Amino acid sequence: MTDELPPLLYLTHRIPYPPDKGDKLRSFNVLRHLALRHRVFLGAFVDRPDDARHVDTLKTWCADVRAERIEPRWRRLASLRGLLTGEALSLPYYRSRALARWVTETVARERIAVALVFSGPMAQYLAAPALTRRVIDFCDVDSAKWTQYAAGCRWPWSWVYRREGERLATFERRMALANDASLFCTDAETALFTRGAPEAAARVTTIQNGVDAEFFSPRCEPPNPYPPGGPVLVLTGAMDYWPNIDAAVWFAGQVLPLIRRSRPEVRFWIVGSNPAPAVRALAGNGVAVTGGVPDVRPYLAHADVVEAPLRIAHGIQNKVLEAMAMARPAVVSAAAATGLAAGAEKEFEVAADAEEFAALTLGLLADAARGDAMGRRAREAVRARYGWPAHLARLDDLMGRDFPV
Repeated sequence: MTDELPPLLYLTHRIPYPPDKGDKLRSFNVLRHLALRHRVFLGAFVDRPDDARHVDTLKTWCADVRAERIEPRWRRLASLRGLLTGEALSLPYYRSRALARWVTETVARERIAVALVFSGPMAQYLAAPALTRRVIDFCDVDSAKWTQYAAGCRWPWSWVYRREGERLATFERRMALANDASLFCTDAETALFTRGAPEAAARVTTIQNGVDAEFFSPRCEPPNPYPPGGPVLVLTGAMDYWPNIDAAVWFAGQVLPLIRRSRPEVRFWIVGSNPAPAVRALAGNGVAVTGGVPDVRPYLAHADVVEAPLRIAHGIQNKVLEAMAMARPAVVSAAAATGLAAGAEKEFEVAADAEEFAALTLGLLADAARGDAMGRRAREAVRARYGWPAHLARLDDLMGRDFPV
């Protein structure tokens, strides 16, 4: 890092290290890319105690780091003030006077002109007048997620989530018009957003997620973490995230019994940090819940089939890219496949319902050679289409390009 590089403000709703879950994988790779071209001044929230020890590590890529510790339980209570102010609850959740003061002082002191924020609610910190280029990486259309949550919940949560979707959509549209560029991680998310905000279409574009195909590689040959037994189906992801919780519960309850009619020896492993009570309750009778693991690669490498049964999904799913990079066959829901561009030959299977999930999984278990061939095609596709450097090269242009007014 050198003082000759121009300064840049980067704000994230969650500390972008370690890159151990979907949003942090993207925000970390963006940070690493920016650090090659800028002196990065990073402001971020730390919402897990274990993550606080990684703040100093971020100084590898940053000129300065402002990490604000938050307690999610208390933040949820604080966010209720949004019911009084009429705004989306996500905005007071991520509102901090201390962070706002640091932004103002840092922008003035370092003469920062360019800012990138990761996640829509962080756009509330972009008011500093000295900033001449402001870019928002929404990643996904978060307002649409809340609306989806509402459809699956009973009152009063259905009302709360529906309201959040509506108020957050209003904020997202306003921020997209007020700032220079807005980014989403798939063309499908970009199209979804512009349908609701056509007036902002000229300022919206796609930068896809990627995967480190050298790290997630079958050549790493990790040891087998599974005890002897029947074939293993695996689902990976942060298990305190509602779409993953829903996916695990649904698969265990609706798909696994169908599979076991033909293959009673099949085991289902749920691998991911902070499993919610509903996930922990699934453990037993051939279902394993690991909690956090030091390295997910062994669990992918030695699984017979990787499952991604997400019924609520927006954007590209890192868990699927990682499985593909590890050359494993995967069965994914239609929702989880939305951001993936399959080639002419199948690189993964797409299932519409529980019966199809079971049938496609059984087909792969019955023909290991076909699954291995699918995995090889999947890895080739990742190497060709989903590398981080190629995708993030577009970010350099967007951070300085003039958008229509």
